[in-house]
Amino acid sequence: MTDNVHLARHMSAAGLSRVELAKRLNVQIERLTGRPGTLQVRHIRNWLGGNTRWPHERQRRALEAEFGVSAEELGFVPPARSSARPESAPEDPVDRRHFTAGAVALTAGTLLSVPDAAARPRVGMSDVDALELRFTELVAADNAAGGTLSLETRALAFAHHALERIKVGTASTRVKSRLYASAAAFTGTALWSAIDAREIERAERHFDRALRYARLAQDPVAELRLWSHQVLLSGQRPGGQSDALAAAEAGHRSAACRRDPLYRSLATARLARAQAQAGECTSALRSLDHARASLRKADRAAQRPSWIGFYDEAELNGLTALVMEDTGRHADAEAFLHMALTRLRPDLLRNRGYYSATLALSQLRQGEIERACATALTVLPEEAGDSLAGRTRTLLHIFHRELRTAAPNARSTAEWVDRYTQAKGTQP
Repeated sequence: MTDNVHLARHMSAAGLSRVELAKRLNVQIERLTGRPGTLQVRHIRNWLGGNTRWPHERQRRALEAEFGVSAEELGFVPPARSSARPESAPEDPVDRRHFTAGAVALTAGTLLSVPDAAARPRVGMSDVDALELRFTELVAADNAAGGTLSLETRALAFAHHALERIKVGTASTRVKSRLYASAAAFTGTALWSAIDAREIERAERHFDRALRYARLAQDPVAELRLWSHQVLLSGQRPGGQSDALAAAEAGHRSAACRRDPLYRSLATARLARAQAQAGECTSALRSLDHARASLRKADRAAQRPSWIGFYDEAELNGLTALVMEDTGRHADAEAFLHMALTRLRPDLLRNRGYYSATLALSQLRQGEIERACATALTVLPEEAGDSLAGRTRTLLHIFHRELRTAAPNARSTAEWVDRYTQAKGTQP
């Protein structure tokens, strides 16, 4: 199984086999150092399989020159300490004057240094606090732009860093638990990014790892978040409604829901969506009532992880609208979507785009062609090169298909098709 999915994805996009990539990298190495490279297919295989997590320097520079992105964005993880020796004999230094690649991505290796493992340093709450600050930053980036390959890579790098702190240092049981919780949180963010990109197999692997870390941390809140993500992930698979419902029920039974009405409200809203998609319409509507009642009981000022910050009355209105859409209540869905969009926090740009695209679909399914097109046009990127979050992009594709079926000759349809085609052409 390919472990380094990022390198594999770039190779696939470039149409390169392992043999071809080895040849091209050897050319790049000669261009960079003046000496021919000696890479073979086995090196590429080790990179793809995860056996080599951080190639030698001139190999990294060749990779970055070939693909135009950083080694971290290609799925490689820096060693835990800057003084770590390479896997074999040192290679000749790279003549950096000849190297021109894209800017290096922000990674855990550059933000959070790891002390010398031989010293067995003490790891304390300050280390945990530093990781939680980075997690908050990733959550904010996700709220603004949605899951991206770069965000996923960064999240995995931070998860690796948290686990390395446990491995190389000494820590109390409490600190170890928090570090495992951080690893679960970061891997959960990578999971969400993969879900947003509809990369189902990769998301499943992230889920398995994140759930293992959450259980090692004995953190029911982290588990609840993962089951919430699993509801969406299962829903992306053909025939996955039963698995989605089971995941929603698992989250609803969690200790976090018993202790905190806010978590219970979110889990019950997710359960309502899973019930609606499974055809249990009456149960779904009843669950929405329970979710709203729990939200009224929640202490909004209580201290909670940053990932739950998105959930409030506006978000519950949005989730309610999705249930209404699933059950064919398009007018009700439109009403809840207007309430959601009116009250949605300004920093939640990804959710605003997603709910606006859902509103366009709801209007279209009520026969309001002009209004639907006007709404959908507000979701398209304003600038060339801007991209849409994965699920929003999928919704607009569905809207495009249904619009051309419902009103192929309408003037608003022609305008939409023209703008949508242009926007698709600028997507990275």
